[in-house]
Amino acid sequence: MTRILVADDDSAVRDAVTHSLEREHFDVVTAADGEEALQLARGSQFDVVILNVMMPRLFGTDVCRTLRAESDVPVILFSARDAELDRVLGLELGADDYVTKPFSMAELLSRVRSILRRRELDRVAAGGVRQVGDVRIDFGRHQVTVGGEPVHLTRSEFRLLAQLAQEPERVFTRREIMEHLWQSPYVGDERACDIHVSNLRRKIEADPHNPERLLTVRGIGYSLVPVVGIPTPS
Repeated sequence: MTRILVADDDSAVRDAVTHSLEREHFDVVTAADGEEALQLARGSQFDVVILNVMMPRLFGTDVCRTLRAESDVPVILFSARDAELDRVLGLELGADDYVTKPFSMAELLSRVRSILRRRELDRVAAGGVRQVGDVRIDFGRHQVTVGGEPVHLTRSEFRLLAQLAQEPERVFTRREIMEHLWQSPYVGDERACDIHVSNLRRKIEADPHNPERLLTVRGIGYSLVPVVGIPTPS
């Protein structure tokens, strides 16, 4: 059974989300603050972790940052704050999605199912190796090396790199990228694509501000080009 961790200091929100998820036959574990959420996430296996941003003892963003350094478990952040800066921060910390309060339970369920579909597609597609210049993607082991050096990617970053590597030098539009990441024609704000690309660049480029591998085609989208002999990121 799919296990989901839900962390929110508001018991009404926590109960409502739990009820909706359990009605869909998910196994739900709850936490009332950030420290409890982090302890639970570290101590057990979850398929998705849902975190409120503003929580006592430890913010959801801090929990997300810590989890992302230790695992690739999918993370959804939700918050009453709708500022673009907050969304950017959440995605830059490695969150897979960001939902703004108030939200409908139908919307949250859709986001959860989208993440689970992507996860299952990753498993089905596992196997084989693709090489684009000095970037090597091992789908079976879910590992990436650049110039022979291992690079740790989040699930979304791995999916983005794998998509671009399918057709090196082809320019993928932002909408194509987001539809691939979410496995849905509903992609929300396409600017989230730029954040995922920026995160990936920091990990595969020696100088993210002057990229050599993951290029921007202004006004259209992004392309992965094969290169050899460029210094690997530190």
